[in-house]
Amino acid sequence: MKRRTFIKNSVIVSGGVLITPNVFAAESNVSSRKRVTILHTNDTHSNIDPFPESHSKYPGKGGVARRFELIQKVRAEEENVILLDAGDIFQGTPYFNKFGGVLEMKLMSHLGYDAATMGNHDFDGGMKGFVDAKKHADFPFVCSNYGFENTPIDGHTKGYTIIKRGKIKVGVFGIGVEMKGLVPDLKFGETKYFDPISVANDKANLLKKKGCDLVICLSHLGYSYESDKVSDLVLARKTKNIHLIIGGHTHTFLDKPTEEKNLNGETVLVNQVGWAGINLGRIDFEIDSKVFAKKDIIKVG
Repeated sequence: MKRRTFIKNSVIVSGGVLITPNVFAAESNVSSRKRVTILHTNDTHSNIDPFPESHSKYPGKGGVARRFELIQKVRAEEENVILLDAGDIFQGTPYFNKFGGVLEMKLMSHLGYDAATMGNHDFDGGMKGFVDAKKHADFPFVCSNYGFENTPIDGHTKGYTIIKRGKIKVGVFGIGVEMKGLVPDLKFGETKYFDPISVANDKANLLKKKGCDLVICLSHLGYSYESDKVSDLVLARKTKNIHLIIGGHTHTFLDKPTEEKNLNGETVLVNQVGWAGINLGRIDFEIDSKVFAKKDIIKVG
């Protein structure tokens, strides 16, 4: 697929009121384009309520109710909307300790998430705990580089999913961080970890062959590191056929997505929106023979 990235400035939303983005600049053959809006979160960490007004850093920010209002407003304005999460849904407030992740899954289902991947903290309740909570999720978890054979999670995740919106096909797969040394061994048991770069290349190539207009990786690797550890930026550089990497794990607040060049010299967008549901990411793609992207970060609260 031939493609280029069409970039506009970020639009910020504050006070729970959505500022509608400007339309794309005029280009040739606009009427033939197919448009899809990607909304995304990461590392929400069981933050159901907004931060208290007395909070020193995020007074009144976040909250599932405000996120729901923003998501619904975008859906009312756009025909094709997809909502995704890059992991670490669990752990961080007493809601997880009390309900074991069930509340988070029910709320994400109510918000209409289309897919998510697992973060390391999504193992905090153990594998059976995750499966028990996931029974309340009406969206798939995509985990492409974990092998769950001989574990309670076997059969409860997918290697990828294809989401259709009108004439648009969006392929989504998930890449997780290595859990050894990060998660207690008993929490992930016999789970096998596969090289994220080779798996990402395989899945992206497969989704391209299946005719996906857009290929998205939900990554819980982390945005970047000073070491040679694989991160979202490294993944972008060492793969091809991925248009967007939605990241998590490092709680990185980006004002706008980062642009990296892949193995073919094509642009890959890498985005991450902090943590706790404070921000909601938005990227609008328009697709014909090329892919055009407009990128926003929405503050929830």
